[in-house]
Amino acid sequence: MAHNGVLFLDELPEFKRSVLEVMRQPLEDRDVTISRARFTVTYPSSFMLVASMNPSPSGYFNDPDAPMTSSPVEMQRYLGKISGPLLDRIDIHIEVTPVPFEKLSEDRRGEASIVIRERVTKARKLQAQRFIEFDTIHYNAQMGVKQIRKFCRLDDASMQLLKTAMEQLNLSARAYDRILKVARTIADLDASENITGNHISEAIQYRSLDRDGWLG
Repeated sequence: MAHNGVLFLDELPEFKRSVLEVMRQPLEDRDVTISRARFTVTYPSSFMLVASMNPSPSGYFNDPDAPMTSSPVEMQRYLGKISGPLLDRIDIHIEVTPVPFEKLSEDRRGEASIVIRERVTKARKLQAQRFIEFDTIHYNAQMGVKQIRKFCRLDDASMQLLKTAMEQLNLSARAYDRILKVARTIADLDASENITGNHISEAIQYRSLDRDGWLG
């Protein structure tokens, strides 16, 4: 039902792990296969997965001023419902910290949505032109390994930066590909033909659940 749309899962760890693991194949292949005794049916399932979760059962993970905390056993049980292979298939992990009152009450306004929309539209046009010769690829997230190697070339400094992050965070090959795709998109939003070290650094920051202290 979410084909060509958005599938939003709120409170991700509250879903049964078996339910979450079923999504691994559709996220990778962009279709879902249902097998029964007499027949097998494959449906298209190309969707954007968006999920949210509290950082811990109490909601105060790593907060020294928290009114309540969770034990290591509770944390392990809570986060253990989300497997590493499933996280590998999610391009961007963002940790949202509490917003202080000063930020909530200030008069300064952020960037207007219409300005952001214009920048995103320009980036999508760049991607449409980039993949014009491909029938099944229209934007960066759909790139396979061959397209990543062709369109996500790095200079020596950026490659060294990515290598260091891979080693320190113990990232998988799938996470490596996703960092490159996100960096390519950041570069497109920046109207940059080449991926720079700044784009790689920002993409690495979006792998917060790969850091020490998360998921064991």
